[in-house]
Amino acid sequence: MTLPCPVSELLALIPRLAGHHVVVVGDLFLDEYLIGQASRLSREAPVPVLELESRRRLPGGGANPAMNIVALGSRATSVGLIGDDEAGRALRTLLAQAGVGTDGLLTDPDRPTTTKTRLVAQGALRFPQQIARVDRVDRRPLAPTVEARVVERVRALGAEADAILVSDYRSGLVTPTVAQAVREVAAGSRLITADSQGRLGHFVGFHLVKCNRREAEGYLASLPPEGAREGLSRPTLELRTSADFEAATAYLRRSLKVETILITQGPEGMSLRDGKGYWHLPAANRTEVFDVTGAGDTVIAVTTLALIAGATPSVAAALANYAAGLVVRRLGNATPSPEELDWAIRQWSENF
Repeated sequence: MTLPCPVSELLALIPRLAGHHVVVVGDLFLDEYLIGQASRLSREAPVPVLELESRRRLPGGGANPAMNIVALGSRATSVGLIGDDEAGRALRTLLAQAGVGTDGLLTDPDRPTTTKTRLVAQGALRFPQQIARVDRVDRRPLAPTVEARVVERVRALGAEADAILVSDYRSGLVTPTVAQAVREVAAGSRLITADSQGRLGHFVGFHLVKCNRREAEGYLASLPPEGAREGLSRPTLELRTSADFEAATAYLRRSLKVETILITQGPEGMSLRDGKGYWHLPAANRTEVFDVTGAGDTVIAVTTLALIAGATPSVAAALANYAAGLVVRRLGNATPSPEELDWAIRQWSENF
């Protein structure tokens, strides 16, 4: 499918991504990379032995959209939970050093900072290879007192923002009460977007909701065959063809009462439906894919900024498509710069 706008329009949109303020509400992670040479196999088990060479730490989960927003020249304030531990202090420092506002960070001494440790082997391969991941995560429901503090931060900080972006990694922070607070503080006067890992029902009435194909299928499977909402019939549970996505986006848009639904499909691109129709955008970059970690975070961040800047949803998604193509070329969570986004559009637009 051709682009929903001329390349010149996308290029002109890039500088307009700067100068906004987005409050990002979401589950915060500390992503840790232990990188070493895979020199031999262990004599204790059939696994490689890594000789540690370097260690990297990056903000992850709901912190990554905030990092993307700042990298493109806008202001981001993060609302989320960290533990009273070394990982939480490290995550707060990393966000502050990157220019992300930390006024919305809350410390919960009863739960650890979510930490994802990846073991990465370097060797003869062109790119390092992730061989294992160890997660430290507590998925217990929020204590009522903690939830009340999150709601208070959403209301106080969201009232000063151009948009509120919710990043739900299903680690406990984004409850129905928190989502309702986002709707109330927006009150129709500011943009609200969500990146959901399947709990789409939390985000009824948002302006834009994004998920991936698997998450959309899971949500559809959780519904009764005959729609409980407005008498809609549930579409097919396996989204494979263009017709499947066209039907699913129509159903989700109407049943969730959202303006725009966006379903990402990895190497197959993304499908979008808004009030003007249905779009499918092929992936901008399908040949230089190294690590897909955080690509969805980039999509929701860039789409949100473009919508604030006045772009239509289809144009915003087209720009985000290029941004996602950039970050999958790097190890770990990455953020595109305006200059890189300009390069990608000029380099890859001939694919459409």
